[in-house]
Amino acid sequence: MIVTCVKVYVKKEHIDDFIKATVQNHSMSVKEPGNLRFDVLQSINNPAEFTLYEAYDSDESSAAHKNTPHYQVWRDTVAPWM
Repeated sequence: MIVTCVKVYVKKEHIDDFIKATVQNHSMSVKEPGNLRFDVLQSINNPAEFTLYEAYDSDESSAAHKNTPHYQVWRDTVAPWM
């Protein structure tokens, strides 16, 4: 199993936009072959802090995620919000 934990700090004015875009990415990511989990966690103490927890069954499945259209749209959309 390959697990990736990504810590993200979002500009406060983009928190709601980030959540919307990330939920869309999540909904497609959990359908990918080899995806075991994809959790989006928001800090209680700091609403601008998020952790993305991704688990895949192999290095190949994890790498393939970064080549999916939904991931690439998410990445390009949220980059200026962080």
